Amino acid sequence: MSTSRPPAATSLPASRYRIVPLDPHAHLFEVSVTVDQPAATGQAFTLPTWIPGSYLVREFARHFVAVRAECNGNPVAIAKTRKDTWQAAACEGPLTVTAEVYAFDLSVRTAYLDTNRGYFNGTAVFLCPAGREHAPCIVDIVPPAGTADWQVATTLPLDSAAQNGFGTYRAADYDALIDHPVEMGVLATATFAAGGVPHDIAIAGRHDGDLPRLARDFARICQWQIDFFGGAPFSRYLFQILALPDGYGGLEHRNSTSLICRRDELPRVGETVISDNYLNLLGLASHEYFHVWNVKRIKPAAFVPYDLTQENYTRQLWAFEGITSYYDDLALLRCGLIDAPRYLEQLARTITHVQRGPGRLTQSVADSSFDAWIKFYRSDENTPNAVVSYYAKGSLVACLLDLELRRDGTTSLDALMRALWQRFGLPGMGVPENGIRKLASELAGRDLSGFFARYVDGVDELPLPDMLAEVGVDMALRPAAGAKDRGGKPAAGLPDRCTLGARIGSDQKLANVYRDGPAARAGLSAGDVLVAIDGMKATSD
Repeated sequence: MSTSRPPAATSLPASRYRIVPLDPHAHLFEVSVTVDQPAATGQAFTLPTWIPGSYLVREFARHFVAVRAECNGNPVAIAKTRKDTWQAAACEGPLTVTAEVYAFDLSVRTAYLDTNRGYFNGTAVFLCPAGREHAPCIVDIVPPAGTADWQVATTLPLDSAAQNGFGTYRAADYDALIDHPVEMGVLATATFAAGGVPHDIAIAGRHDGDLPRLARDFARICQWQIDFFGGAPFSRYLFQILALPDGYGGLEHRNSTSLICRRDELPRVGETVISDNYLNLLGLASHEYFHVWNVKRIKPAAFVPYDLTQENYTRQLWAFEGITSYYDDLALLRCGLIDAPRYLEQLARTITHVQRGPGRLTQSVADSSFDAWIKFYRSDENTPNAVVSYYAKGSLVACLLDLELRRDGTTSLDALMRALWQRFGLPGMGVPENGIRKLASELAGRDLSGFFARYVDGVDELPLPDMLAEVGVDMALRPAAGAKDRGGKPAAGLPDRCTLGARIGSDQKLANVYRDGPAARAGLSAGDVLVAIDGMKATSD
């Protein structure tokens, strides 16, 4: 299944969808699609195997419990021909295929339904009629019984539905249909304007957050990013937030984002400072909003169009995720939410995170990007030794590239991002695999191929201490002050002591043992249980 916007308006009749919370207790949606003019030889239907922004084949079809078809009130034979494809027999007249879909995943990637809340991404629930990827789509979102107080939060364009209400929505094509997630339930909402465009916040889950303050702070982030790129490429934007006792995550969409945060990461009423917890949420929102430009519209050529049936390989995720990770906290500084010392504290923690992983000396960020499909989202006990994060190290490479571009005082990473937006931000465009490095050299007026060979394609240590020193920032290393030390300033009241060289999981079991660290040199392995240290019962601290 390839999805892309058609070059011209299509005359295909609309595909009509209907989604019903069939049984919230059993976590079942009923989802149907009707094709008025099915293929004469029998209509095929496919389901994506992955969702853009999360680079792992997730096999959404495994959650389809039952599938049936009918035409003019009569049953039609339908059979599965591939893991993600169903073939209906030939029929004359409108063909409707209906599926029961199990939805019990609290992540931002699939679908969820219970008696308190419903949520879905189109990739997890909506079948695509083969050959009709560019047909307009109409979708009717039906409320569960007894939920008069439930609302709907989505950026799907309204058809006959009222704003935030159940009813009929529409999409220009299948690609648009699956890029507007839907949140439903009893929602806490707020609205603000940025760049002259309305932005909405819809929070699901119990919380006591200060929504007016959240809206004010989000507005500053959004306004800075809109100004940075020279305007908003949408007419409305939505932040969907799920507040949980514990959890973290985000996924970008063209006009919205789905976020998961801990309840204590929302700002508290009466607080005036930005706590570390709240800073986590602000950084996450900033990250996903920056994706409006960098990955949703400025895309790797490998994603134009997306092929949602299989892996789409690129070595550029370090830029699309790493550069975004660089700007997420930088935007907080530039819009005035945090000051320079607080920003440098965040940068120090990222450096600490990367430096603690031996995988940075094994895998390049280009290889990490390419292997995201088989490694990054499938961590095991050896992951820290073999894999580097294209998010975290990618953000440090972006910082280093910014410093490199600024050396002559003529350009910067800001200029590079704006040039990418101007050259590759149009629908159907894609950044070639060597496009970013060529454009960086062009803007710098000198060959930067050595930089990319060492720090993007290679595993050389990043010369951050020297490069930061050139702009007046001192960087120093110190011993870890305990298992919970994230880097930055030393934790108050804790003496400096050496790291164990391992991550401790539950019941004092070693989850990861880092190559060449103290635990590894002592002969410990992942899975070992620490019973005692020097004859005293071991604790995680």
